[in-house]
Amino acid sequence: MMDRQETHVLIIGAGLAGLACARRLQDAGRNFIICEATDRVGGRVATDVCEGYRLDRGFQVLLTAYPEARRLLDYDALDLRCFYPGALVRHGGKWHRVADPFRHPIDGLRGAFNPIGSLADKLRVGWSRLGGFDFSHHDPGLTTLEALRAEGFSESMIERFFRPFLGGVFLENQLNTTVRKLEFVMRNFARGDTAIPALGMAEIPKQLAAALPVDSIRLNTRVVAIEENDVHLASGEVLTAKAVVIATDEGAAGRFLGQSDKPTDFNSVSCLYFTAPSPPVQEPILMLNGEGTGPVNNMSVLSAVSPDYAPPERHLISISVVDPKALAAPDLEETVRRQLVDWFGAVTNAWELLRIDHIPHAVPSQQVATEKPPRLRKNLYQCGDHCGIASIDTALASGTAAAQAILEDLP
Repeated sequence: MMDRQETHVLIIGAGLAGLACARRLQDAGRNFIICEATDRVGGRVATDVCEGYRLDRGFQVLLTAYPEARRLLDYDALDLRCFYPGALVRHGGKWHRVADPFRHPIDGLRGAFNPIGSLADKLRVGWSRLGGFDFSHHDPGLTTLEALRAEGFSESMIERFFRPFLGGVFLENQLNTTVRKLEFVMRNFARGDTAIPALGMAEIPKQLAAALPVDSIRLNTRVVAIEENDVHLASGEVLTAKAVVIATDEGAAGRFLGQSDKPTDFNSVSCLYFTAPSPPVQEPILMLNGEGTGPVNNMSVLSAVSPDYAPPERHLISISVVDPKALAAPDLEETVRRQLVDWFGAVTNAWELLRIDHIPHAVPSQQVATEKPPRLRKNLYQCGDHCGIASIDTALASGTAAAQAILEDLP
């Protein structure tokens, strides 16, 4: 005979969306259970501690301007550490600084005539920033690449800056992502800081979960089927709820809804973590490959952003690879090392590889970003970053929206 337990709301998945949904339900005094298949909260936002190093599952950042993140998270408690608002771009065998002229006007003036785009390109960026990066006049079917060209940016600016920068954000360097996401990310980059919690990105879901009742999150609890208001677990147990929320990625959600034949596209990334006794740069800045050759798309010294990411007198270097051919190459580490030697010299031969994270399902691929409603059918709801423009903020906002729909439907 199957064990059966009843609850008001059952949430499948303890990622950011599921946790945000639970927070809103808790505020309204509703009881709930979160079923999480793995042994931790956070979904794709995770940090592993390895030999004293804090390794996020892929290079991830928090944009402090995200509105839902600002509402839900305690930034002070996260002890956010910020990146320099700009980047170092590799081109022509040298590093060139690209700075936000509104926050670093002197650096912006110094870089006005560097080869990362023309002076007209830099003025165009400034003008777009003043206008809040408003690309709403473009057809939403336009790709990022098409939109940048329509805005008048030169090919050199696109190839040397936008392709590696946005390629690292979208995790695809063809810039086929919809212009809607281009507008969303550029606005949020401009309105706030780019940051990481001092102890790693996993501190974000940990903070959300810490405010919930301890017995409300059931880890290592895999859901295998949903039948009306009954949720069947792999253990054989059945949970009954007045409302069920699917707070998983789109692929898992599709399987619960009987849509397993529907393909779900994701952008992929490989993140290589190296440790070194001395860093290639001393400042907390993003470094971009503007040369168009080699596997490295972007890199950063995370221990320069937050010293807690590495043990004393050691440094942690994160390198992201997004090009599909490079990702598929069997000699990825060797090709990355050759590029590092070209950039920084033979000293990089002494860098020790800590780990390579191959993440095939890093972020949803969004040539089209569709706003998905929280209600699927009677008493069944959804949330996740696939419900809008994929981001940390969309995950949080969709979770809150699903909870609000439940509160309206089941007063």
